[in-house]
Amino acid sequence: MPVATPEVYAEMLDKAKRESFAYPAINVSSSQTLHAALQGFAEAESDGIIQISTGGAEYLSGPTVKNMVTGSVAFAKFAEEVAAGYNVNVALHTDHCPKDKLDGFVRPLLELSTQRVNAGGLPYFQSHMWDGSAIDMAENLEIAKVLLAKAVAANVILEVEIGAVGGEEDGVTGAIDDKLYTTPEDALATAAALGIGENGRYMTALTFGNVHGSYKPGNVKLRPEILKHAQDAVGEKYGKDKPFDLVFHGGSGSLPEEISAAVDYGVIKMNVDTDTQYAFTRSVADHMFTHYAGVLKIDGEIGNKKQYDPRAWGKAAEAGMAARVTEACANLRSAGTKL
Repeated sequence: MPVATPEVYAEMLDKAKRESFAYPAINVSSSQTLHAALQGFAEAESDGIIQISTGGAEYLSGPTVKNMVTGSVAFAKFAEEVAAGYNVNVALHTDHCPKDKLDGFVRPLLELSTQRVNAGGLPYFQSHMWDGSAIDMAENLEIAKVLLAKAVAANVILEVEIGAVGGEEDGVTGAIDDKLYTTPEDALATAAALGIGENGRYMTALTFGNVHGSYKPGNVKLRPEILKHAQDAVGEKYGKDKPFDLVFHGGSGSLPEEISAAVDYGVIKMNVDTDTQYAFTRSVADHMFTHYAGVLKIDGEIGNKKQYDPRAWGKAAEAGMAARVTEACANLRSAGTKL
């Protein structure tokens, strides 16, 4: 199947909310990790979301070029071609974009998609994230209002973050403090500023103790009930059950019951990055250690070309990451739910 159209993406999200499951949103930074994500979704018979961060977009443009827009468009065009070979739907998404990177990432991508849509085509990405968690809430929502209007023009969905995620991602570090917990008042302010769908569809990353990075299960102090309190507060005011399409960030180290509760409260997208990075690299390390004498030319020997061929360790890496994607689909209940 091809990359999801805006209509298919909307149906994917509606189905997840209706049937109480969430899509893994897999961060990728190369053609290999893209194929690993596609393979994992296909093996799980799950539709899914594949996303790139600002750092991933830079890397995709070439590590010496470092142009986020170039990398993003190249990624989207490549994904459009290769995704057609897999029997699942995938949506393309751009991950965390702070204020200082909007002009070099999300804003030009929205403009390019608008031009494409106006010419009768499809947007390059199906959704974009605006991360205003590091600035004042009023400014966060004011920027979100402007971006939501631009997203509607480009026929894409906006993702916003209300609250703060701790830990580090792409050089941005968040403190681990009370701001990790979104309040019902924050949720009500979001609905007042952006609406609950009438001004354009958006997804909301409400924070309930989320932390980026690698942690052992139980070390991250999540409080999924915060999501329920937010949904209830807004739902009561506007007369709509579970009004927010929720996103779960910083899920490494989460307990299965915490993930399940979050999905019960309306999470339909969960970002997965640290764990799949490890699965990919761990498989490369295993190949190198297992075939040590083949991948190195030791003591004047010639090594083994079949073992140091990048395709050899690349296939192993992709298979390892794909298995972790399949596991994520099972944990989030999306396995076997493809449209």
